Amino acid sequence: MATNEPSDSLPLADVLRAANDLVTAGLIEDWALGGALAAIYYVEPFITYDADIFFIPKDSGLTAGIPAIYAHLQTQGWEVEGDHLLVRGFPVQFLAASGLTEEAVREAERIDYEGVPARGFRAE
Repeated sequence: MATNEPSDSLPLADVLRAANDLVTAGLIEDWALGGALAAIYYVEPFITYDADIFFIPKDSGLTAGIPAIYAHLQTQGWEVEGDHLLVRGFPVQFLAASGLTEEAVREAERIDYEGVPARGFRAE
C-alpha cells in the first residue's frame, strides 16, 4: 500500500472496490483496511497472507452481516475457502468491528490505491 503502482500478484484494488461496493449495496455501514496491509502504509513492505477488512455492520446480530457479505461477493465470482473469501486466489477476511476496532474504522485515514478510494487504519 505504500505505493500506487499496480501489482499483478496482489489484487488489492479489487478488494478495496468490493469493500466500497458493500457500503453502496447497504450491506455494511463503513470499512477500513486493517492488519498487515494497513501497516505496510507506514512501514517497509513485507509479505502478508491476506487482507483484513474491518467493517461496521448494519445489524448487530451474532453473524453481523457476514452471510450477506459472503453471498454478495460470491455472486461476483469470489470463492469461499475456510473463513476467507478469495479474489483471484488472494484471501480476504471480513471482520466485524466493535469497541476499539470500530473506533479505528471510524477514524481511518483516507487513501487512494490505484485510483480506488479506500480507508486504512491509522498508525495509532
